[in-house]
Parts: sequence; C-alpha cells; structure tokens
Amino acid sequence: MNKDTVFAIGDIHGSINELEKLLKKWNSDNEQLVLLGDLVDRGENPYEVLLKAQQLEKEYGAVVILGNHEQMLLDWLEQPELKEAYYYGQGGIETIHSFFKFEITNKRGPIEVAQLMKEQFESELQFIKNRPLYFEWENYVFVHAGVDLSLANWKDTTDKEFYWIRDAFHYGKNETDKTFIFGHTPTSILHKTEGKFDIWYSPCKTKICIDGAAAYGGSLHGIKVNKDEIVSTHSISSKTKSTKYEI
Repeated sequence: MNKDTVFAIGDIHGSINELEKLLKKWNSDNEQLVLLGDLVDRGENPYEVLLKAQQLEKEYGAVVILGNHEQMLLDWLEQPELKEAYYYGQGGIETIHSFFKFEITNKRGPIEVAQLMKEQFESELQFIKNRPLYFEWENYVFVHAGVDLSLANWKDTTDKEFYWIRDAFHYGKNETDKTFIFGHTPTSILHKTEGKFDIWYSPCKTKICIDGAAAYGGSLHGIKVNKDEIVSTHSISSKTKSTKYEI
C-alpha cells in the first residue's frame, strides 16, 4: 500500500445516507479506505451499502472486512430453516427485504427465499464470502471484533473470534506492538453509559472502538491514522429513531 493514511469506518448496518456523508471526508488519492464489517442487517438499506462497498473495492481498492452479520447471512443461507428465527430476529429480515425490494418473507418460506437469493444475487454473495478477516498496516490492525490476546501470536486467532470476540479482547492485556481499531460492540457498552456513542479508547489507546450504533440512533464513525498518530476523527449522527438494540 503506497498511501500514507488509513481512513477506517465502523459498523454501517444499512445506513447508506450516513455512509455517503462520511465518505465526503475521505481523500481517495492518499487515504486507504477500510470498512470494518457489518455492512448489512438492521438498518434501512443493507443492499445499497453492500453495492457501495463492492464499488469502493473495485474502483478504489477499499478493504472491506468480514463482520459477524455478513457471516450470519452466509450461515442462514446454508441452513435457512434452522437459522430463520435467529437471523430474522437479528436484523436479517431487513437485509432480505432490502435485496428483493419487497417483503418477500411474508409470501415465501425461508428455504425458497434462500434459494432465490443464491440464484439472483450470486455476485453480491460471492463478494461477502471473499472478505478478509483483518487488515494489517504499519502498527495498526483493523478488524471487526478483535483478536485473542492470550495467544503468543494474535494472527492465530480463530476465524470466528476475529468477528465475534468481545470481553476477552476488550479487557485483555494488549502485549502486542499493535493498535487495534475495531467495531462490533457499540461504544456505549464500552463506555458503560447508555446513549454515549463516542469513539472509545482503551487507557493506553492501543484499542479503539468505532462502532457508534449508527442503526440505532447513534453515529457512524470514521477515524484517520497515519503511521505515527491519529490524524482525525469524523462522525455522522444517525437520523434513525433510537431503539433498544441487541448485540
């Protein structure tokens, strides 16, 4: 990578309008764009966000990391009946309707819906399947959820932990020489203050969470870093009505 700055964006969850606004802060000439996963589910326009991510990768070399919600979509497609209640209840229903542009689940069962999705959206689903688990640059690691800090080498983290880990990473001692920039857990949980969606920094700033719960009335966050420091942070407040969210 020959760009001297990385611009990372947190969990988008279908918030296309906030994403478009935040991208206006991005200089594509000298800033590597990284999306930290969870493009889909919960928000109003998951499909449009997915198409935008594909375009950003194709035209600008954006790095789009796998989030647990992308994996949940893939898991549901493989076991549509078994995973129906869980995935639909975790915001998957919004994603499915966003793909088809109507409430298809009211008319068809999960097996048929999954089959139609595989047939009609092959390129989009292939894009999801090809996502990397993390992006390492200089002294930074950009990852959806975190890594297993108990391992001698954090790169030995299991695939699932890269996009699902929480407390063990949040509260584990970071003895690596890396700063981890991640999403997955709304920052209000790490701040231990309901409604406080500011970017969260660990005490030594070696872990930085930028999941501002954009789909739940929080903010979509972006952070710019160069090899030496944090250059700037950017936040777009969500217009979505705040509701109780699950993690």
